[in-house]
Amino acid sequence: MIDSHCHLDFDEFDGRRDETIMAALQAGIHTMINIGTDLGTSLRSVELAEQFDCIYATVGVHPHDAKTYDKNVADRLLALTDNSRVKAVGEIGLDYYRDLSPRDAQQRVFRAQLEVAVAKKLPVVIHTRGSFAETVGIVREYSSRLTGGIFHCFPGTVREALDVIDLGFHVSVGGVITFPRAKMADVAASVPLESLLLETDCPYLAPVPYRGRTNQPAYVKYVRDKVAALRKIPATEVERITDHSCRKVYQLVDVFEG
Repeated sequence: MIDSHCHLDFDEFDGRRDETIMAALQAGIHTMINIGTDLGTSLRSVELAEQFDCIYATVGVHPHDAKTYDKNVADRLLALTDNSRVKAVGEIGLDYYRDLSPRDAQQRVFRAQLEVAVAKKLPVVIHTRGSFAETVGIVREYSSRLTGGIFHCFPGTVREALDVIDLGFHVSVGGVITFPRAKMADVAASVPLESLLLETDCPYLAPVPYRGRTNQPAYVKYVRDKVAALRKIPATEVERITDHSCRKVYQLVDVFEG
């Protein structure tokens, strides 16, 4: 099983990072994609990926941190994309819900990083909150040149998810689908299974029965099981198809297996 989006480098795992990774492996989570959100976390993601064969990295600047994006950051992130353990540019996008960086800066930095993804032939990991229409509008400008990507922790409706899929993207769902009346559960139940990925976004958004605690990659199995229940199919089928899609979108070496 694959956790397509986690943040094992975050402070919440200090002192128990190795233990958390081992717990994931013991739970059958054989691959984890650790996601960069700024220069520091991108560097740490690459370090983790070089240390553990089961971890791959992405590098990028989150919209919250767009105000930190300058030539030095851009150059260092660009250099990181040459590392074979780096599989995507992300987490990038727009966040108008918290507005921690000016919106014009968010848009400028989002476009700059999409250009990097195009140049490096890497997929993108997209964050959008309170900004779905604007995010999709910018992605549409680049979609014909991108190698694909993921709208992570998908925040929209089924119709919006299908629009994203029509652009050649995947959508990922996490522990939120186990919460009562979650809109994300409708997406998990309705979109083509081949276009769906599973994630934890740990340390955030732990699924039931661990809601409110620190999330970890081992808990992605609860997301898989909920998808299976929603769709009334075996969990093994959900795992097989979503794992294959994840390997495909991240261009992992075993993309044609399974």
